[in-house]
Amino acid sequence: MDADGEDFARFVDQRQRALLRSAWLLTGDWALAEDLVQTALARTWLRWGRVRRHDDPEIYVRRVLVSTWVNWSRRKWRGERPGEDLPDGPAPGDLAAEAVARVAVRGALGSLTKRQRAVLVLRIFDDLTEAQTAQVLGCAVGTVKSTTSQALARLRADRRLAEVPERENR
Repeated sequence: MDADGEDFARFVDQRQRALLRSAWLLTGDWALAEDLVQTALARTWLRWGRVRRHDDPEIYVRRVLVSTWVNWSRRKWRGERPGEDLPDGPAPGDLAAEAVARVAVRGALGSLTKRQRAVLVLRIFDDLTEAQTAQVLGCAVGTVKSTTSQALARLRADRRLAEVPERENR
């Protein structure tokens, strides 16, 4: 394997879990998130030499991830959609609370606009700066700030999240 290949493999090893988590937060579906990450990485590999020399690889891959997700979400057919109701019986103990929290977070994130959801995933879950988020989304820093504010206000007002029990050490 050449130097570019080894460098790309190291990048994937180090960042794939974080990218997968971000993709899941965007899509709400693990299988689709895996497909999204693989697509983003495949598209990045084609330009890896240039990306590594001229761009921040993390920002570039996240830009590809978000833009691919937006393109996919524009398609008419969306595949299967989960129902609103939970399965018949809850899982025991903490697993039930965790499942309820995941469903609530997925529903609340799903109620946001695509831009709001992307901004929150990049800013809060991926811990990117406002400038990095603006770079990934190709917009102004002020747009990131206002979109973050609007999205957080919308989440604060969402009843599904108000009913999620607080958990220590979150």
